[in-house]
Amino acid sequence: MVDNRYATALVISCVLSVLATVYLSVAVGTQHWYQYTSPPVRGEANISELRSLHDEFMDGEFDEKTYSDTLFRLNGTIGLWWRCVLVPSHTHWYKESDPKMVMKCVSFTLTQQFTPKYKEPGNHNSGEDMLRTYLWRCQFLLPLISLGLVVLAGLIGFCACLCHSLTPTLGIGMLHLLAGLCTLATVCCYLAGMDLLHRVSVLPDKVDGSLGWSLYLALISSPLHMMAAALLVWAARSHSQNYYRMTAYRVA
Repeated sequence: MVDNRYATALVISCVLSVLATVYLSVAVGTQHWYQYTSPPVRGEANISELRSLHDEFMDGEFDEKTYSDTLFRLNGTIGLWWRCVLVPSHTHWYKESDPKMVMKCVSFTLTQQFTPKYKEPGNHNSGEDMLRTYLWRCQFLLPLISLGLVVLAGLIGFCACLCHSLTPTLGIGMLHLLAGLCTLATVCCYLAGMDLLHRVSVLPDKVDGSLGWSLYLALISSPLHMMAAALLVWAARSHSQNYYRMTAYRVA
């Protein structure tokens, strides 16, 4: 028999876990982790240069310097799986006084996620930057591990419900705690990686960068997982202590 306090804690933890998982899933699947604000384009020379950058961004070979420069110049946004630029919808660039702008995105392939980063972006002779390389790989792998831990916890919880047992609750709580830590580590790796990129890249004048809402969603999901973990651990330990007391009382 489960006490009402424990049942309430379990229900609240389930709600928190679902919210955290939804937030993290949306964050992983969207590109608004970091966004750049670029000045308006003026002059035919700049128009031709940006058209060339855009074409290379969409159809050219994968190169960190090329896509970074395009993101800087074309109000780009970058996430864990996507990189996007904001361009006019019409073929003739910047010919209208107020053109309609559309977001065009390119995904990072699995191979590109594991491509080494270099000390000088775009210069393969500068040597591999191990720190940036592994920060990038961690920010890609950690959210997947976090989601996997939550799915595993959900499966264990479903089996526990079928068996009418609270025994696995402590383990489920620990899985949620690890998921929250992985999510927090993802955000930290991403911020550190972007900071290092900006140190080795030259940002154009009047280009500003800011954190996007996707990153904040991931950041919110981490404490939600940890709160769910705290409730699950509390419910497991309190129920266990109460069970042992009842057993000792009956024996006595």
